[in-house]
Formats: sequence, C-alpha cells, structure tokens
Amino acid sequence: MNDYLIKAYAFDGTVRIYAATTTNLVEEARKIHDTYPAASAAFGRVLTASLIMGAMYKGEQTLTIRIDGGGPIGKIIASVNANGVVKGLVENPHVHMSSNDKLAVGMIVGTNGFIHVTKDLKVRDIFTSSAELQTGEIADDFTYYFAKSEQIPSSVGLGVLVNENNEVFASGGFILQVMPGVKEETIAKIETNISSMRPISELINDKYKPEDIINLITQGDHQFVEEMPLKYQCDCSRDRFVNGLSTLDGKEIDSLIVENEEIEIVCEFCKTKYTFSAEELKNIKVNK
Repeated sequence: MNDYLIKAYAFDGTVRIYAATTTNLVEEARKIHDTYPAASAAFGRVLTASLIMGAMYKGEQTLTIRIDGGGPIGKIIASVNANGVVKGLVENPHVHMSSNDKLAVGMIVGTNGFIHVTKDLKVRDIFTSSAELQTGEIADDFTYYFAKSEQIPSSVGLGVLVNENNEVFASGGFILQVMPGVKEETIAKIETNISSMRPISELINDKYKPEDIINLITQGDHQFVEEMPLKYQCDCSRDRFVNGLSTLDGKEIDSLIVENEEIEIVCEFCKTKYTFSAEELKNIKVNK
C-alpha cells in the first residue's frame, strides 16, 4: 500500500478528521537513520503526526516539530510542508527499551521537556508554540499540545509496528478535531467509537486504509474531501551547503583548509555526503 492521507469532515461538518498510512516512509527513515526498534516507533509516530499537521496548512507553508523529553533518545525533529513531504532526525537513534513485550516509547522519549511547533506561514513572522510533554508516547503529547497551545479539542492516534528484523511493517495515525458548534452527543459517540478501536498499528497491519479508519471513528457519518500522497524526502543539495559555508568568516574557512585537504559534510536528515576540496573552499572564501 502506498503512503497517503485522507481528510474528511464528519457529523454535519462539526468534526474534521485526518487519517494516514505511513509504513513505507517510516521504514525509509529507519534505514536512513539506522534506528533501533523503540527509536523507530518514536520517530515514526512523530513523522506521522507531523505529516498530518502539515496537511492542515497550504501552499508553501511549513512546520518544524521538535520534541525533547530528556530521555535517552534525545531530540526528535521533523520538518514538513503542506504537500505531504517530511524529513527528520533523531539525536540518538541507537536506543531501545521494552516493557511488557511492548516498545517503551515513553521511556526513551521522557517527559521532562516540551513539544515545540514552529510555523512558517510565509507571512512576516515565524512563530513557535509549545506544550509540556505528558507521557512521551507522542500521541498523548500532541493531543495535549492542540488543547493547550491551539485551543482545539483533539484526539490523536498513532502507531508503529516493528518486526523481529527491526523492519517497520505498519505505521500510521489519525488526528480528529472538533469544530465550534459540535454537539455533546457527537463527542460522546466519537469517544465511544475510538475507545472500541484496536490500536492503529494493528489496523494498518491488517490492511486497513485511512478511509477505513475514518469509517471506524464516524460509523459512516462523514464525507471525504481530499487525498494526498506522502513521502520522506530531503531537500538538501550541494548548493545549499555551499551557501552555508559562505556564511562562515574567513578564519573559519581557513581552519577547514588547514586541517583537511578535503572536508566531508553529511546531511543530518538524509545522510547524503558532500565533499569539498581545499581549492573549492578557497573559492568559497574568495566569492563570499
């Protein structure tokens, strides 16, 4: 199944729901960053939630989500646009913990920290909103973030399954948000439907599509309004790194030339390597 997202409105337009399957892109991210199982689950949940949040925006608008709960995994960062493209990184990918035969995502993420969401809406200012981490399980933390920082009552479900070979074989999630005017009985119905659902990762592993997940939540009372393909893709390039090197002062560039005949820069999002010779560094210095 290809990775994609579905947006729907439900219950006479008083609820909006986004559901996504992200198995392929999370597995690609696992391979790039060589994450261990619990780290893969944490990273995959963040990538999935970030993609769904990105779909709430439009055009060239972008979001950067940073999570740092003080746990052994360190910082998790995802950068996403409004067109279904995400990239990310994990500070310490080689961490793994389990508890009662389940991946202990909350233990490796920690709760002594924040989730930060930086929005570049292509207007005058870039701004960041934050909320304290609640459980480190990611879904609960995004739910709290929406309630506290954006004042939008929401329900977030995320899941990643990793097999015995450390391969991601099911990943996805949903974000549901209630709109002004929603009825109390609608909220009660949604809570009942969600509480009776199996974990998202199990549903996706059993070939449930985003449309099926939305149907479980609404019991058919919805209208699909948009479908979006999703992918993990970095936008780095040699020219970008040249521009970055050109921001260094002359002494910093000289130190690179002295210390190495050739320097190698590795993109932290996709691990692509870019090599610059001493002569190229000299040219960057001259032309900066």
